[in-house]
Amino acid sequence: MSELINNSQSRKELLKHMILQLHEGVAPEAVKARLVELMSKIPYGEVVEVEQELINEGLPEDEVLRLCDVHTQALEGRIDLSGMKIVAPGHPVDTFKMENRELEKVARQLQELFDTIDREYDLHGAVATINKIRGLFNSLMDVDKHYRRKENLLFPFLEKYGITGPPKVMWGKHDETRDLLKDALNALDMPASTASQMQLKIEVNLQPAVKAITDMIMKEEEILFPMTLDKLTEGDWHDIYQQTNEIGYCLYDPQIEWSPAGIDVRKEAKEEEEEIQLPSGRFNTEELLALLNTVPFDMTFVDRNDKVRYFSQGKERIFDRNRAILGRDVRMCHPPSSVHVVEQILSDFKNGKEQSAAFWLQIQGRFVHIEYFALRDEKGEYLGTLEVSQDLTEKRALQGEQRILSYSKRS
Repeated sequence: MSELINNSQSRKELLKHMILQLHEGVAPEAVKARLVELMSKIPYGEVVEVEQELINEGLPEDEVLRLCDVHTQALEGRIDLSGMKIVAPGHPVDTFKMENRELEKVARQLQELFDTIDREYDLHGAVATINKIRGLFNSLMDVDKHYRRKENLLFPFLEKYGITGPPKVMWGKHDETRDLLKDALNALDMPASTASQMQLKIEVNLQPAVKAITDMIMKEEEILFPMTLDKLTEGDWHDIYQQTNEIGYCLYDPQIEWSPAGIDVRKEAKEEEEEIQLPSGRFNTEELLALLNTVPFDMTFVDRNDKVRYFSQGKERIFDRNRAILGRDVRMCHPPSSVHVVEQILSDFKNGKEQSAAFWLQIQGRFVHIEYFALRDEKGEYLGTLEVSQDLTEKRALQGEQRILSYSKRS
């Protein structure tokens, strides 16, 4: 039997046979046990090849999708990663993996809450506990950007190299996970006044969503990423890297710039730079960036679809921002207790009822003013919302006049 298992074609035929057994109705647990018994290690590329061959041979993609979880769980820890290429910090695969570590942290926090739900309800009450869980699920919703980068940036390159089946299967799993997350958040909107009611909600609605995310991490790191590193060129990865900002990051903001050997990303970007022509003047990108980061207030732009698209990066920030919020639904950037206020502002801006909304508060002895403005085009159509935050502590303390030149001490 060892000769069979050590032969690539035999291993693939065995895996294919097991998946077809599942398709024909053989008990999943029996198939998993048989796989564990017969396969000690299988190279990651063979799993992808088997899925592709099954689709080419006529097994419907929906059926491969249905069987995907069973055979990947059986193979977990038994996939040979010894040949996987190592990537530098900032490489798109490194970023995907760092995002996975953040998703795992949130998953662990949720599991800790699930395991102590009785005590949480006793100590903090139903509303506070559900708000904790909802906040963590809001963070998990950020996985959509992680998946969209795979779907729109990574999968097209795999298809270019003839690998079409596995990306379609994985995309299907993404959509399942998205539906499970929406179901979980809808379930959290329904009252669960007792810990026992909450336990049932966890089992039926919440745990499946968390498990779907952690299962996908295994599929990515043991199958997808090793295979893509084998197939894609450095030029391919450079194209993916350049477009990543357009979609955004998931719970993680990479701090290291990456460029493949022989390509100067910054030089290339400067050569392609164009001036931005406005009715009252023009800027190049460098000038506009300096202007936006010099004005003495923080700005955040939310587009007409309620996605965070931009924030300024001045030296003295009032509220922390990082690029992980780009592309995120603005509702997910606020604690559950204040989401209704965000909803009200967006609704009033969109229907033209209001044009601005201001708040001011004391934060650690500082007077902070926050104002939201509706952005509209020349026809009055809603384009999005601008948030402007200012620390007005020093300006509120000004008295008299200053007519003599005196430079600020700020650098």
